Amino acid sequence: MRSSLSRRRHRHPALSVANTAPPPARNFSPSAFVAEGMTRLPLPHRRTRLKILHGATIPLFIWFMFVTPEDVNAIGPWAFQVHSVFGLIFVTFALVWTVTHIRKGLMGRPGPKLGAHQKRFHQLLHKTLIWGLFGVALTGFGLGLTASRQLWAGDFVPIAYPLNLPAWNDLIGQIHIIEFYTLAVIAIVHAGFHTWRHIKLGDNALRIMAPKALHRFL
Repeated sequence: MRSSLSRRRHRHPALSVANTAPPPARNFSPSAFVAEGMTRLPLPHRRTRLKILHGATIPLFIWFMFVTPEDVNAIGPWAFQVHSVFGLIFVTFALVWTVTHIRKGLMGRPGPKLGAHQKRFHQLLHKTLIWGLFGVALTGFGLGLTASRQLWAGDFVPIAYPLNLPAWNDLIGQIHIIEFYTLAVIAIVHAGFHTWRHIKLGDNALRIMAPKALHRFL
């Protein structure tokens, strides 16, 4: 019996060494800990990320449709500060939309119930919105670049180095306003188009970007 046990032990010397060896030392530095956590934490699916971005952009879009800098200035400096922070968040979202589109294109294809012309309109509508958001961010940068003093986004991010070009600042300001409200009209058309799809074609278009908690109402 003893000889058979000894033979079994000598069959796997590597296992006996591995079981008795001390575990390798781990790096417990804060950066390594965060890096390890990020690798273990899976990112949400791309559609989930776009749903969050879409849902967060809508209220900001509505805010800037109805609230102007003159409105918040009349309330006080704190209101202008909040308005400026909203602008910084909105521009960040716009740039994220643009970069995501450049890297990976549109999230999905037009629904199968759409006709050929409607599919082309679907593509044009979404691309116009994405590049329109980028244009709003770009002209906002132009306002900071041509301003007579340093402008800040959220009171802590400098927009651009001011070149003090009042004529150009007025022109870019007019373009910025027209561009944004034109984009607002396109966004309303976009919402109407998906509502029409959802009701008329019955393809659940409104559920594509709506949270699951709202699906039972749609």
